[in-house]
Order: sequence, then structure tokens, then C-alpha cells
Amino acid sequence: MRVVVSEFISLDGVVQAPGGPQEDTDGGFAHGGWSHPYFDPEVIGGAFTKGLENAEALLYGRRTYLTMAAAWPERAGDPFADRLNALKKYVVSDTLGDDDLTWNNTERIPGSQAVARIRGLRGAPGGDLAMMGSPTLVRTLIAEGLVDELQLIVMPVLLGGGKSVFPTDGAKRPFELVSSVTGATGVQVCVFRPAAESSEG
Repeated sequence: MRVVVSEFISLDGVVQAPGGPQEDTDGGFAHGGWSHPYFDPEVIGGAFTKGLENAEALLYGRRTYLTMAAAWPERAGDPFADRLNALKKYVVSDTLGDDDLTWNNTERIPGSQAVARIRGLRGAPGGDLAMMGSPTLVRTLIAEGLVDELQLIVMPVLLGGGKSVFPTDGAKRPFELVSSVTGATGVQVCVFRPAAESSEG
């Protein structure tokens, strides 16, 4: 399976709490819900629908899983929600118990096993292992070279600080731009894939 990551992201690389004020206030983050003014249903909705069609399973960190699990089951009857609810889900967490796995078809992966388990899933045949949000987990997977595609939904706003999905270990990681679409609100949906290191000189 390919590991495919989709992120709402600001011009300064922040992915924290795009959906609502109380989604993630860690670090005193005060801009929760910042993505809403730039949401283009045709461009963004189309990108997510296409991504979900290719997904065989979903992968989340704890906080993103709990947010999604609280929102989507009650929307049954909508084709997008029905697809999301039916898919296999993996959540990486050391603190969630079985009683917390309320979303249909969920399996917990202990944090200490995450990289090895995800590497194993990535090596298995099948469709995409789709990720949204989950910045800490995504950052780890990028650092480990386990992300096959990065779909950045770039919003024309600066947030001045917050959580990022990008490693800060000083390593250079080339990517190539596969596609880019611009919406009426100024949002850009940009798809990147890892690229071979080019020789210089």
C-alpha cells in the first residue's frame, strides 16, 4: 500500500487545528478553524473524494482519530461519510483503550510499534493507506522515508506558528510536484512525491 498524506497547510507550514476553535489548542494556538474562509468545495472536495476512492485503509494519530470518530459516524447516508465509515482504520496510540475505539473497524497500533507496523502495511499489496492531520505521526513517517505521496492543500494565510508535519532534523529530502490545482479562494492543492536526489556540480 502507498502511504498518502493530505494536509490543510498555511503558507508558513502550519497544519494545526484547521477545522475548529477547540480542535487543538496546544501551545496556546488561537487560530483553530483557519481553513474555512479558503475552502473551495469543488477543488478540495474533489481532491478528497478522489483520494478516498483509492484508499484501502485510514491511518491516524490519537487526536485526529478522536476528532474524526466524533464527527463522521453521525453523518451516515452521505456517500463520502459512508465510505469513510466503512474503511479499515488504524490509530497510533499508547493511551487509547479498546473502549475508546468507537469508530467502526478500528485497530490500535502501539506507538512503539508504529514505524515497524506501518512499514509492514506499506509493503503489503493493495490500495492507499490514507492519512489526514496527525502531524506528529506524519512527521515521523516523513523522517523514516515512509510517505509515498504528500497532498498539501495550501491556504493563502500566515499563522505565525503552530504544529508542522515537516522534520527539523537538518536532512534534505527532495520531492517532485506531480500536480497542482488552484481554487477560486486562492487555495492550491499540490501533490508531491519523493524524488531521487539530483547530482550537483
